[in-house]
Amino acid sequence: MSERGLNTVSFAGHAAASAQFKALYSEGMGLVEETASYLDGPGRLASKVLPRMASVLYAAESMRLTTRLMQMASWLLLQRAVNNGEMSRDQVLSEKSKVRLDSFNVDRSAPGWSELPEAFRDLIERSLRLQNRVALLDREIYRPQEASTFVPDNQNGVKAQIKLLQTAFGTN
Repeated sequence: MSERGLNTVSFAGHAAASAQFKALYSEGMGLVEETASYLDGPGRLASKVLPRMASVLYAAESMRLTTRLMQMASWLLLQRAVNNGEMSRDQVLSEKSKVRLDSFNVDRSAPGWSELPEAFRDLIERSLRLQNRVALLDREIYRPQEASTFVPDNQNGVKAQIKLLQTAFGTN
């Protein structure tokens, strides 16, 4: 029986060890690689011709983007280690305390935002959506008492549950 009630079913534990997790893992690691390629190639060139404010914002946002992706990659690697029996849940909990999944948001109204390259802004938006999915799954697996009160992106509870189901079944 769930500690949250008789009618509550958590799919997160099953999702974390399923084909859907493998898809989430692939998506996350793919986004890390895609971002690294962009920042080392087209992004580097594009950043050199930006106006001053956009250039400063690009530098700050690229650091936030990289940090956000590295935090998610760390979480995905830890979860994969649990799934593969390489680490115990207690070991993961100890290591997971170093991972931050609920920060590094973006100020889309910052001066220069609209002047940033579209491909760069797209990477940021995709990383934020992935961050929300991973953070929601993390709360469901490791802190279920908080998950019932967590509402990503100021969504209502129903949307949050739908998002969790979409994450669990890979329909995002």
